[in-house]
Amino acid sequence: MSASKPKLAMYWAASCGGCEIALANIDEVLLEVDQHFDFMFCPCLLDTKTKDIEALPDGDIFLTLFNGALRTEENREMAELLRRKSKVFVAFGACAATGGIPALANQHGLQHLLDTVFLNAPSVENPARLIPQPICHVADGELELPAFMPRVLAVHEAVSVDYTMPGCPPEPEQIIAVIRHVASGAALPPLGTWLGCSSRAVCSECPREKRGVLAARLLRPYEAIPEAGWCLVEQGFACLGPATRGGCHALCPTANMPCTGCYGALDATADPGASALTALAAAVDPGKLAGKDEEALHRRLKDALSGVADPLGTFYRYSLAATVLADRTPEVEQ
Repeated sequence: MSASKPKLAMYWAASCGGCEIALANIDEVLLEVDQHFDFMFCPCLLDTKTKDIEALPDGDIFLTLFNGALRTEENREMAELLRRKSKVFVAFGACAATGGIPALANQHGLQHLLDTVFLNAPSVENPARLIPQPICHVADGELELPAFMPRVLAVHEAVSVDYTMPGCPPEPEQIIAVIRHVASGAALPPLGTWLGCSSRAVCSECPREKRGVLAARLLRPYEAIPEAGWCLVEQGFACLGPATRGGCHALCPTANMPCTGCYGALDATADPGASALTALAAAVDPGKLAGKDEEALHRRLKDALSGVADPLGTFYRYSLAATVLADRTPEVEQ
């Protein structure tokens, strides 16, 4: 480890590893990182040990990019350790920021999750019906696994976070901009700032034409091939661009894929799922309402929104840990 350069760390908790790939995708700018930082901890890329981090004075790491949600006690312990050892602590990526895909498990309870994965999945052969335990005694001694926490947490629920950088994963050019800003010695933004994203919606970056029409209903992806160049929402696809922060240059809509909301809610104070549902509902033609009773209106609305087969996974795909729906543990256990 260099004594002359500020230390940079990156950690991978409950996530897919895409954030590490995004960092690697900054390509030759990694040479700039090496020039300005001692990149000294990243279990995915480097062989630094946890004991090496524990031995550092508190605050000795200048910048930590912590990606992934907190699923196990080990995830929480590493978040607490790196928070203590870091001057600047960034929740990096959607899982760290708001729970991400792992947090969808919160709607079913821990036991249901374990039963599904280890007992009931179609591809599983487990005649002894064994489920991994935190402590297991075997012939050669005692094995210890990190215990699952009752529910998945976003990082800010366990430790203080200085900045949040959203995305699944954050885009490389946004990572480059943040690293260059820090390396320049320029003043850091106010604590709590969301980095590498825009205050405007993905729609503001999307090149697709908006024709000012309403969709007859929302479509499931297999029902139609999107017309090139025309707004996906107006075609009836569940694109969350109207309610999602920009900064990604509308990569998914540009590639004929609806935005799934990985950069987070456009309004940080709003419920992301409710905001997305409101935006899509406003884009659907309600039909002729005059003279219709409440039941008829309900049927029309249900039919119009039937293209969203998985509302939770559609509207809260990345954000469940950070919403009012975050903790159903008592309800699930009952």
